[in-house]
Amino acid sequence: MRHGSHTGHEGPGHGVRTAHLLLAPALAVLLLGAGTGGSGETVSLDGDRPGERLDVTLTRVVDPAGPEPARAGADRLVAVELRLENTGTAPYADSPAPAAHLLDSTGRRFTGLSTATDAGPALPAAVTLAPGGSATGYVVFRLPAEARPAAVQFALDAGLGDDVAHWSLS
Repeated sequence: MRHGSHTGHEGPGHGVRTAHLLLAPALAVLLLGAGTGGSGETVSLDGDRPGERLDVTLTRVVDPAGPEPARAGADRLVAVELRLENTGTAPYADSPAPAAHLLDSTGRRFTGLSTATDAGPALPAAVTLAPGGSATGYVVFRLPAEARPAAVQFALDAGLGDDVAHWSLS
C-alpha cells in the first residue's frame, strides 16, 4: 500500500485517503497537532450523489474514554473527536457513528457508537448539514482491554461509501 493522500481501493476514481498521526502511549489522551485543542489532518471525501463533499478532521483520540479505567479483562471505551464540514453544494445527511471504524493493531475492526462518553459530547445519531455547515463531536468504540488502537476510518453513506478517510495512529 502506498502512503499518501490517495491509495488504491475497489472501483475506479475511488480510494482510501490517508493522513498519518501519532499515537500517545496506551491509556493516555492524545491531542493531535498544535494548539491547546489539538487539530489533525483533514481529509476530503466525495459522495455518490452530485455535489456531495465532506471534509472530515480527526481532532482528538481519548483512551480510555469511560467513566473509570477498565478493570483487568473488561472492555474499555475509546473516543475519537471528528469535525465534519460540508464543503459540497448538496446537503449532507448521514449517521456518522456507523460511518466510523477503529482498527486495532491485530486488524480487528470496531464500528462506532453514538453514545455518551466522559470525553465530551457525542456526534448526534443523525447529522444534517447544509452546504458550509459543520458539526463536531465524539464517536465511541468499545474495545477489549488488550486492544491497541492503530487506525481510524470514516466513509460517507453510513460507512459504505467508496471514498474512505484513513488516519494511522501509529
